[in-house]
Amino acid sequence: MPKITENSMERFKVKKKPPKNLGISVDPYDHASWENKRRFLRFLLRTLGVTLLMKVDRVEGLENIPTKGSGILMMNHTSFVDSILVIHTVPRQIVGMAKIEVYQYPIVGIVPRLWGVIPVRREEVDRRAIHAALEVLRVGELVLVAPEGTRNPVLQQVKEGVAYFWSRSGAPIIPVAIENSQGFPAFRTSSRWRKPGATIRYGRPFRFLPRSNRAGRDEMRQMADEAMYIVAAMLRPEL
Repeated sequence: MPKITENSMERFKVKKKPPKNLGISVDPYDHASWENKRRFLRFLLRTLGVTLLMKVDRVEGLENIPTKGSGILMMNHTSFVDSILVIHTVPRQIVGMAKIEVYQYPIVGIVPRLWGVIPVRREEVDRRAIHAALEVLRVGELVLVAPEGTRNPVLQQVKEGVAYFWSRSGAPIIPVAIENSQGFPAFRTSSRWRKPGATIRYGRPFRFLPRSNRAGRDEMRQMADEAMYIVAAMLRPEL
């Protein structure tokens, strides 16, 4: 597993700065219009989804989640339920980012619409999605992103577009490592419930410090790789 050196971590130390406007027209984010709806959906996910269909063995590092202010939750992505587990365990409202295809899923596709998940076009640097996420951060909320872009049982290389978003946000990044979430949702009577349940770990926040206002592709690639090294260090060695 790659190691994170002290020198590489120094580049992440940066004073907080507000998200930058990218010159793209996006409707201002209105927290109040979403709050009650998300509160109700969160109740349904917790009582009907997680309690009945998902087994959680352990949650670690919740003290690393800021009690207020903006932040980016950066998680590895191995299962369909990963984002639900994060929403379930973090005691704050969260706005997710997901591939635009999620909106087209039969039945479950209605959930991201009702929640107000930000759709992302993965084949490009989706500046509209980035700006929408920056609007959420501007009002002091949390954004959840899976930088690998798709589910995979092992860590994948992160797209540079994600690093572009991170570097423009100025918000702290909270790494999230999720293990043993594969196989859920599953009924309690299934064999999956006789095996270990999910573990969710929240790491210490960090920030990116680009060397210039217009970081190049190579620097974005390095930022993305080092961010995933942090997540890798939080997982079991065999992952």
